[in-house]
Parts: sequence; C-alpha cells; structure tokens
Amino acid sequence: MSLLFGGVRQVGYVVRDIEKAMQHWSEVLGVGPWFYKEAVGTTEFRYYGQASALPDLSIALANSGGVQIELIEQRNDAPSLYLDSLKHGAEGVQHIAYWTDDAFDSFAEQLQARGYVEGHGGRMGTRGRFAYYVHPDLPGNIVEISEMSGGKGEYFATIAEAAKHWDGSEPIRRIGGAR
Repeated sequence: MSLLFGGVRQVGYVVRDIEKAMQHWSEVLGVGPWFYKEAVGTTEFRYYGQASALPDLSIALANSGGVQIELIEQRNDAPSLYLDSLKHGAEGVQHIAYWTDDAFDSFAEQLQARGYVEGHGGRMGTRGRFAYYVHPDLPGNIVEISEMSGGKGEYFATIAEAAKHWDGSEPIRRIGGAR
C-alpha cells in the first residue's frame, strides 16, 4: 500500500506476442478470462512531454485476485516506454499502476515533486487519462497513474467480476473488431 496513492491496482507486462502471452497466462498460470482488444484507439499521446505519433497497441486485461494484469503489444515504431523497455531487456513486467477517480493531477504533481518525469502519457478513446512516470534513480521502475473516468472504471470492474467466476472456459474474449 502506498501512503500517497493507495494500493497497486495493476501490473503491466510488455510482450512481443500477445496471443502467446494470453495463452500462457490462461493455460499455464490459470489467470483469466482475458478481455482482448487487438486495436486500441489511442487518441492522444506524449513522449517525454512532446506530442508524439500514436502507438499502435493491442491490450489484454485480466484479474488475478484484486490485481489487474495488463499485457501490451506495440505493433509500430512510434516512440514509447513500451518499446524502450523491450530495447533494454526481455519481455516482462514494465510498470505498476495506481488508479484514481478524481486525483489524477494531484498524483502527477506528487510524483513530479519527488523527481519523477512523465515518460509517456495520453488518452485512449474517450476514457480517462494515463501517464507513465520514470525516476532517474530507478529508471527500470515505471509508475503509471490512470484516471478511471469515461467508463474505464466500470469496464475494469466488469473484468474483475468475470475473473471471480471464471471456470476456465472462453479464456480470451475479443473486444471490438480485428485489424
């Protein structure tokens, strides 16, 4: 539990093959069901404070207990911390996330006051803002803050509820159309 932001709500993994990762998590680790969106609609994006090309992202979400697991595959070469993480090491844990309904700006200010810099941030569709922060003392430890507005909170609650009652069937639930 963070005295500043509450509990960690999500652990994000950057992967090169999201289909393979979902299969592993569901079949080998028993985590699911996965809510998979092959083409996430990123509508605004910044990389180290500058407007940037939009990353082409596929994202899958599932819960393991009270923690959401996020799998992220970037399918283009737009600058992002996702690609930076892959360039500096293997696939795997890339960030932890804290969620907020109404304190996004306050969380950002607190991180910046402690020496964190926004590595990238933006918005996906009409859902709330997100921002990933890095610190020069621990550059591999990325902290995301995510705003739960625009239906994001309700969507995440649906995913958590599905995990509570999951019996192993239909491990991948595709959201929206394919590419």
